Amino acid sequence: MSELSLAGAADQDRTLRESGTAGAERLERQLFIALVGGVLLLTGWIAQLVGFGEQVASVPALIGAIILVIPLLRGAVSEFAIGRPSSDSLASLAVLAAIAIGNFLAAGFLAFFLWLAELILSRTAWGAQRAIRELIELTPDVARVVEADGAEREVSLDQLRPGLVVRVRPGENLPVDGRVTRGTSSINQASLTGEAVPIEAQPGTDVYAGTTNLTGQIDIQVTAVASQTTIGKVEQLIREAESSKSERQELIEQLATYYVPVVLMVAGLVWFFTSKSADPEVRNAAAARAITVLVVTCPGALLIAYPTAMVAAFAAAARLGIMIKQTKTLEAAATVDTVVMDKTGTLTTGKFAVSRLVPADGVDGAQLLQAAADGEQYSNHPLAKSILETAEKARIRPRAIDRYEELHGRGVVAYASDGEVYVGRASWLVSVNPAEAEKIAAVEARIEGMSGVHVMQSGRYLGAVGLEDKLRRNAAEVVSKLRELGVRKICIFTGDRLAVATRVGQAVGVDAIEAECLPEEKHEELKYLISRGHRTLVVGDGINDGPILASAEVGVAMGLSGSDIATNSAGVALMNDDLRHIPFLVEIARRTRVVIGQNIAASLALGIIGLALAATGQISLWVAPVLYATGYVIVIANSLRLVRFGEDFADAEEARRRAEAARVAKPVRASAKITAA
Repeated sequence: MSELSLAGAADQDRTLRESGTAGAERLERQLFIALVGGVLLLTGWIAQLVGFGEQVASVPALIGAIILVIPLLRGAVSEFAIGRPSSDSLASLAVLAAIAIGNFLAAGFLAFFLWLAELILSRTAWGAQRAIRELIELTPDVARVVEADGAEREVSLDQLRPGLVVRVRPGENLPVDGRVTRGTSSINQASLTGEAVPIEAQPGTDVYAGTTNLTGQIDIQVTAVASQTTIGKVEQLIREAESSKSERQELIEQLATYYVPVVLMVAGLVWFFTSKSADPEVRNAAAARAITVLVVTCPGALLIAYPTAMVAAFAAAARLGIMIKQTKTLEAAATVDTVVMDKTGTLTTGKFAVSRLVPADGVDGAQLLQAAADGEQYSNHPLAKSILETAEKARIRPRAIDRYEELHGRGVVAYASDGEVYVGRASWLVSVNPAEAEKIAAVEARIEGMSGVHVMQSGRYLGAVGLEDKLRRNAAEVVSKLRELGVRKICIFTGDRLAVATRVGQAVGVDAIEAECLPEEKHEELKYLISRGHRTLVVGDGINDGPILASAEVGVAMGLSGSDIATNSAGVALMNDDLRHIPFLVEIARRTRVVIGQNIAASLALGIIGLALAATGQISLWVAPVLYATGYVIVIANSLRLVRFGEDFADAEEARRRAEAARVAKPVRASAKITAA
């Protein structure tokens, strides 16, 4: 990463912190305006009560009304500037009309209550911005860099670069993403993953900015800083999600645009039919009735019906480490009927162990393992890492190679002075050297049910390394829960062998398995499902999953350990590897859809009831703003129920962890029998 991009990222973080402060100051100014205007109105009202006369009492009332209507006028101007007159336009028109008929006190209190309703919404929006600012502030402003001679110096984050070593003491938050090089400690990652149980960090452990060092002093080699850290990316995801609009929200805003002329027409008709009198009092009463119609039919509650529910849903999901990029992704999750899962790293832990070495005739195990290590030494694939760990335990060091090439979905080619080494899938090696097909088939039969990595050196087939990984303990439970939620089809798409995929598929109870798939083949299979009308959710974690994560209605990238390509392609990023968050995502999406429908119904019902009461003169101009504010309160309160939905899930998670911890701590008598094979 260039110095310019690092400096820009640091400047962005500072800007975000400053914008949070500006939001708080703006809210304070709004409260001050409301207070000043309210005091002036109260003064005019008291003056009228004590008999000072209407002219004296109207002066502070008029000043207060003007002070309070200015912010509404500013909002109305903004609405007209984009060609979408809406709530502020109607509210401003109502207040100006009340001033025009000389009812200054009523105009002032009308503006005051409308202003209070706007403050309710502003406070909610600022609360969401504050949540983002608090997320950013989890990362400290300075870091303690360790020099080559062991000396420490404090620097600002924009001076950090990947490769430097920083020291973090107990009780401090981590300033960067990195890898522990020295020391051991417990790290609380709840801010990122939602997991209440700290991890135990030691040399080689990857750790993340914004998490908390609890017990010991550790040195960390920097891998990412500023907005490039995991928590920086999470913050960006939340900001993008808040600023995005779905088709439903666009539709609501368009309807509000047409709604305003209709309301104006209704208010005009009410005034026309009730003002046919020469009596000034009757005409003023007719005007007040028309103004009341304008107030009660302001579409403020309708306009916030969708975004308030979405913000609450994002907050509930983020608390559990589920980061949703856009509102349309959450909407799509409510309608999925088909779930496609990768196998390795998704349904299984992805932590492979070498179970068997199967050399070909005339090849010994050490030669096979040496060639496999030579070929896999630069690969990040989980199978490659397991092979290298096994080679290290056997005191086998990979030899130097001249050139390295990785073919996604097939394997790797390492070019050395004594010939090239091919390491990968059996079918690929057969295509490379068809003469070795019989030998490859014979070895393949001996690793049935395992993930096999086949090795060929200088055209000679050496054999295969058989590896196994463990099924995630809650995988079957998740599949069962998805079926309870109405998901009709659950599939496994994997590049692994059919025998391995079948073993996993039978264990968890899926409907279909597509094995030995190249990335483009996975993509074609997904396109076929979509063409048949399936609404798909894809879960994966690897580079090979990038195309289908991007093509699905909902793509979910698994865990902090997932590849950047998978995370960037997906619409949802899980900050931990708990598969139970998949059905939770579907549940909260469906609950959000219900809440949005309730919000829209409630706001329309209040508008219709208010219109009927105002048009018939059953409510006065003083009651109208209270009814208007009631719509805001009902919609916001209903949306906030989504936050509690997330809390219930978190409580259940915590109870489960405690039960597991108690079960592990319980002393048991057991005998172990070691069998040599």
